[in-house]
Amino acid sequence: MTIEVLKSKIHRCTVTEANLDYIGSISIDETLMIAAQLNEFEKVHVLNITNGERLITYVIKAPKNSGEICINGAAAHLVKPKDKVIIVAYRSISEKSTDSYQPTIVHVDSNNKITS
Repeated sequence: MTIEVLKSKIHRCTVTEANLDYIGSISIDETLMIAAQLNEFEKVHVLNITNGERLITYVIKAPKNSGEICINGAAAHLVKPKDKVIIVAYRSISEKSTDSYQPTIVHVDSNNKITS
């Protein structure tokens, strides 16, 4: 049997832009994507610490080392620049693997630079 578990998360990043006119998604600094093992077009949940909103979207690459976290499309109504968010991805694993499984957790500073 398989269960869905946390794959990875980028914890307490700061939204740098909200672009209502873009077709959709969340743009994430490619450096953060690599650290969090996120793939382009992968489904993620965005948890807004600032206002409690939660949404599901997909990832697109922003330039490496840009610090960019941009909410695109309709989600820009729910998340604003300077909001603190957690970006979460999940995966399925064998229930027998849970004892040894560890997700990837990326902590960032207020400029979205990796701290751990």
